Amino acid sequence: MFLEIFREAWAALGRNPLRSLLTMTGIAWGIVAVTLLLSYGAGFRSVLMYTFEVFGKGAVVCWPGTTSEQAGGERAGKEVHFDQDAADWVKAQSPLVKRVTLETVRFKGISHEERLSDTAIRGVYPEYGEMRNEVPIEGTWISPEDIAERRRVVFLGALLRKKLFSGTPAVGEAVRINGVKFIVTGSMDTKFSDSNYFTSDDESAFIPYTAAGDLWDTKHASVMLFEPVAPGFEALAMQQVRAAIASHQRFSPTDKRAITMYGREEFKPIYEGITIGIEALLFFVGALTLGIGVMNIMLVSVDERVKEIGLRRALGARKAHIRWQFLLEALVMTLAAGAIGMLLSAGITAMVGTIPFLGPAYEDDTGKVDIHLTLSVLTMVLSSGILIVVGVLSGWLPAMQAAKLDPVEALRYE
Repeated sequence: MFLEIFREAWAALGRNPLRSLLTMTGIAWGIVAVTLLLSYGAGFRSVLMYTFEVFGKGAVVCWPGTTSEQAGGERAGKEVHFDQDAADWVKAQSPLVKRVTLETVRFKGISHEERLSDTAIRGVYPEYGEMRNEVPIEGTWISPEDIAERRRVVFLGALLRKKLFSGTPAVGEAVRINGVKFIVTGSMDTKFSDSNYFTSDDESAFIPYTAAGDLWDTKHASVMLFEPVAPGFEALAMQQVRAAIASHQRFSPTDKRAITMYGREEFKPIYEGITIGIEALLFFVGALTLGIGVMNIMLVSVDERVKEIGLRRALGARKAHIRWQFLLEALVMTLAAGAIGMLLSAGITAMVGTIPFLGPAYEDDTGKVDIHLTLSVLTMVLSSGILIVVGVLSGWLPAMQAAKLDPVEALRYE
């Protein structure tokens, strides 16, 4: 019986080629819209999460403040300082902390020949590079030997390198920082990070912490960075670090004003929630547009075929037969048009390729932070799911309406 109903549904589509063509065109365009919206949403999410992740591999930044609570006989308002003793104490007292490092920062002039830039000069240790994802595109990062021998070497951010060297090779060249000669040992590609402090890494110059001591007083660091043993332990590691520094400098471990901390994992759910929400909105808009369009077309089809339905009922067709015929017509058209829509989507995404997003803001033409339209497996699966659901739902209501028609009234319909 089901096969016979399917044949009748297919024949009905063939008897009305114009209506079927227009319906399938609407469905195909709808699935193109859904697929492109899903592809755009996935690309948007990928770019935002990339700019968030490049900040560093679980690095937590700590800023020293002043105490706001009296503890252990100490007055409130005492300044908190980060030095090497504090860093060593944190590492010894915090089992959930993998690495700890200090960073000292001053804004000073850096020049090469006639070009000058006033930017952040960061005195750091070798482990800082891995914690903050400072990957050389040419040359090398700061080494332990650079620290031990107080070498006057510098690692340049991408934008700073362009300002000073305008595309010419920088490694091995000399620059002057506050009048002192430093040799460029490496530089990085544009980082595209939307999470920065002091200034962006792309505009910064990185020198050994010990060499920074030749330019300014580095006894007290500007910030302390640490990395938890695993991202899931970030919150507990923060508590351990705060408690360790509190015991070392004698203030209350509950005093939030004494140390300000920025952890990536704390804000990651917010980023993910925003991007997933945008994807869900695009998904809903596309599915709703497609579903309403197909349902309206099928309802018009029922209205046009009232006499046909009445005649079939008068000849003995059951309500279930009518219901299944209209439902199968909707499914056949939806799946056939959906396949066409998928092919069109593949062609459009291949033709469009990349949509500018953050590239112009970073003055970058590599496309790393632009939206790439691609038909991923997830996009195909979601689009196919929408097709099936829309086909069933948009065909069910017209099918129910057709099955409820009274044969006598249907034959009299004008």
